[in-house]
Amino acid sequence: MTEAYNQTVMKRGSFIIHLLAFFVVSLGASQLVSSADIPADLNANEIVRRMVQRNQERARDLQAFTGYRRYRLEYRGFPSQRSAELNVETSYRAPGEKQFRIISESGSQLIIDRVFKKLLEGESDAAGGSNHQRTALTPENYEFRLVGTDANAGRNQYVLSVTPRTDNKYLYCGKIWVDASDFAVAQISAQPGRNPSFWTVHTDIQHFYAKIGEFWLPSHDTSVTKVRFGGTATLTIDYFNYEIKPDSATSH
Repeated sequence: MTEAYNQTVMKRGSFIIHLLAFFVVSLGASQLVSSADIPADLNANEIVRRMVQRNQERARDLQAFTGYRRYRLEYRGFPSQRSAELNVETSYRAPGEKQFRIISESGSQLIIDRVFKKLLEGESDAAGGSNHQRTALTPENYEFRLVGTDANAGRNQYVLSVTPRTDNKYLYCGKIWVDASDFAVAQISAQPGRNPSFWTVHTDIQHFYAKIGEFWLPSHDTSVTKVRFGGTATLTIDYFNYEIKPDSATSH
C-alpha cells in the first residue's frame, strides 16, 4: 500500500466527516402529499427559508438517540486490492455530543485504523464544532436553484441545485431533495466543491435519509472516488436500528 493511497482515503474521509456531521440533524415530521399538493408558487428562496427554519426546530427537539452503523470500504486498483468492515453502536446527545462503541471489525487493519476510526474521531469532534456555521446548508454558504420536483416512496420532494459561495473544501456542489411537507433534506447527490486531494480525480457522493418517528436521520451513504493512478475506492455506510431516547438514556 503506497502513501498515495493512504492520503487518498484520508482526504476523502475528511470530506465525508463534515458532510455527515452537519446533516445528521436534517430532521422532520410530516403528512403525505400528492403531486398536486406541492405548492407551485414556492421559489428556491422560500423553500430554503422553510428548510432552515424547520431544521432549527427539529434540531432543538431531537434530544438524544442511539443507533447502529456498518462501514464498508473496498479499494480496487494500484498497487493492491484491500477491503474492510466496521460495525459501530452510536449515541447522540444534544446539542452535539456523539459517542461510538466498536462492535466488530474485519479486513484491512490499515483501512480500519486510518479511515474508519479517523472518521469516527473526526465526526465526534466536529458534531458541535464552530465549523458548523461555515459549512451548514444555508444561503450564507450556498446558492440554491429550484430545478424540479420528484417523488420517492410516496413522498413528494423539491429538487434544488446547490453551489458553494466560498472556497471551503468541506462544501459541495450538486443537488438536494427537500421533502415537500417536512422541508427536510431527504437525499443529497454531490461532488466536493473543489478536489480535496491531488491523488483523487473525481468523487461522487450519495446520501439518503429516512423518517424515524418524528425525525429524519441518515439511512445510507455511498461515496465512490477515482484515484489518479487508476484505482477506485468505494465507501458505504448503512444506518439502522435507531431508537429516539430522552437525553439521560444515552449514557453508557
